[in-house]
Amino acid sequence: MGKEHQVPLSVKEQIENLKSIGLIVNDEEKATSFLNDVSYFRVIKAFSLGLKPKNGNYYDGVTFEQITDLYKFNSHFRQLLFVIIERVEVNLRCRLANYFSSKYGVLGYENPENFENSEYHDMFLEDVNQEIKRNSKSPFVKNFQMNYSDGKIPMYALVELFSFGTLSKFFKNMKNEDKKAVASMYGVGYTYFESWIESIAYVRNLCAHYGRLYNAKLSKTPILYKQYQKEGIKNIRIFGVLVCISYLIPHDDHWKEFIESLKFYIEKYPNVKISTMGFPENWSEYLQ
Repeated sequence: MGKEHQVPLSVKEQIENLKSIGLIVNDEEKATSFLNDVSYFRVIKAFSLGLKPKNGNYYDGVTFEQITDLYKFNSHFRQLLFVIIERVEVNLRCRLANYFSSKYGVLGYENPENFENSEYHDMFLEDVNQEIKRNSKSPFVKNFQMNYSDGKIPMYALVELFSFGTLSKFFKNMKNEDKKAVASMYGVGYTYFESWIESIAYVRNLCAHYGRLYNAKLSKTPILYKQYQKEGIKNIRIFGVLVCISYLIPHDDHWKEFIESLKFYIEKYPNVKISTMGFPENWSEYLQ
């Protein structure tokens, strides 16, 4: 028989419960205000990892402020990374659509012979049709449907309806020779590239849905070059994904600002342990 659900607690009761299991709450008024803005489950359950054993009391000296600092750092980090991933995504849409349209024609995506697996291609077309229906009022969708004889949307426009996940799946079902051609634009082997964009798409969804990057183990992991594995960089932590992104994005002012902003927030929140995210001490050198 399964466990019974816990009864809901008021914010005051939540704070008393935290104190009863050893958490130090220095300012109960601030704690009350915070827990009225951010749910107990979102902040306490997620950011207590590593600060207490499972179902046990907090380690000595752990404070409520320490947990909220981790939450705030995660929020800033997530926002910074989301902008960077957007650049990767937009760039990949452009390069992939241009290559595929040039080789197979603007409606080449309809032909299963242009892909590795016809079953996956059928699923892709179903996803595409759903996206077209969902975006039926979009001006560019209406334009193609109303003003072109077949009402179909060319690849260079259709790709703008793809989620990053759909983009990743599209690439995964391309023929190997085509994967190689696209990946070579980034100077990366296609097997690495395929795993990278799949992992980046997963992280992108974490960012979009306010997920946790701090002290998180990733479900979709990138294949890292052996040099990084030898130096202790783990693909199961978020830093491994940052290393991959560094190969796919121009090292311009935007990228430098990302690194400097990340440094700022790591210093602003001294309770952050970068090792829990797979960061080595000299982490910025890996991204330059």
